[in-house]
Amino acid sequence: MTRWVMIADLRRCVGCQTCTASCKHTNATPPMVQWRKVLDVESGEYPDVRRTFLPVGCMHCADPPCMHVCPSTATGQRDDGIVTIDYDLCIGCAYCMVACPYQARFKVTQADYAYGRQTANEAERDDPGRIGVAQKCTFCSERVDLGLENGLTPGVDTDATPACVNSCIATALHFGDIEDANSNVSQLLAENQTFRMHEELETDPGFYFIYEDS
Repeated sequence: MTRWVMIADLRRCVGCQTCTASCKHTNATPPMVQWRKVLDVESGEYPDVRRTFLPVGCMHCADPPCMHVCPSTATGQRDDGIVTIDYDLCIGCAYCMVACPYQARFKVTQADYAYGRQTANEAERDDPGRIGVAQKCTFCSERVDLGLENGLTPGVDTDATPACVNSCIATALHFGDIEDANSNVSQLLAENQTFRMHEELETDPGFYFIYEDS
C-alpha cells in the first residue's frame, strides 16, 4: 500500500508564502481562497520571543471527519490516502467545512478574479465545477498520478510532486510515501522529532511538522 504525506520542516520555513502563491497559480483559486497557507505564530514573552511559520492546508487524514458528515458522498478517500471531492456530487451544504478541524475547506458561490478580470492563467487553469461546492488542497493528485504513469517518483521527481513542495525556496516542504521505509519522508520522520495538528482528535493527519525544542 501507499500513503502520500507531506512534511513541513519548521526549522527551515521562513514564512515567504511562496508555497501559497505557487498553489494559487497552479490551481487558479480565487481571492481569499488559499488551499496552502502559512500561519505566523508568535510565542514566548518579551524579551524571549520567537516567531514560527506553519504551512497548513488539508491534512488528508486517514480518518477524515469531512468525509463522515458528507450527505452526498462527494468527499471520498483514495487508496493512497488522498482525500478527494467529487464536484458533480457535492451539493454545497458546507457540512464538511464545519467538520474539518483544520479550516482547510472553502466554498465560493460566484466567480471572482484577483485583478477584477480573468487573467490568461486563470482562464487556462480555472475549473467552473468548483463554484458553489466545497474545494480544498488535493496534494496535486493529478501531478502525482501523471508522474506515476510515467515512471516518476512523487516527492523526488518535480513533475510528480505537488507544486507547493517544488516552489519552496527553503526546502522546508517534503512529500512522499510514508509506507515506504526508504522514502524521503520516512527517513525524515525517523531522524527528527515531529508533531501533527490535533492528534488528540484521532484523525491521523497526513501532514507532519518537524521542530526542535527551544
